[in-house]
Amino acid sequence: QVQLVESGGGLVQAGDSLRLSCAASGRTFSRNAMAWFRQAPGKERECVAAISWSGGSTYYQGSVKGRFTISRDNAKNTVYLQMNSSKPEDTAVYYCAASGTYYSGNYAPTSEYEYAYWGQGTQVTVSS
Repeated sequence: QVQLVESGGGLVQAGDSLRLSCAASGRTFSRNAMAWFRQAPGKERECVAAISWSGGSTYYQGSVKGRFTISRDNAKNTVYLQMNSSKPEDTAVYYCAASGTYYSGNYAPTSEYEYAYWGQGTQVTVSS
């Protein structure tokens, strides 16, 4: 059974740092693109950051660029999201996702339709 399990969410104050982890089990995702999405109440799910299978290419949504860092450890089948300088508008449920396709080169897709495996989500709340 393939599972993606997020951890590290919680309640923090604005300006604090938080590190989300996503551990995959059931199969290896070392050749899959990975991403973090988030969904705030009343809003659509959006891609926050994505990383190619090799880690050679990354994408960041404009509002998090310079504050968030996505990384992966293929040996541990784990992807991370380091969140620095958090803001109240970062409050959302954060989801880890793995692509359903092996992409050659350094491609980090940002559309949710390109991701076939999803975690259950972890709540991040940033208070002002």
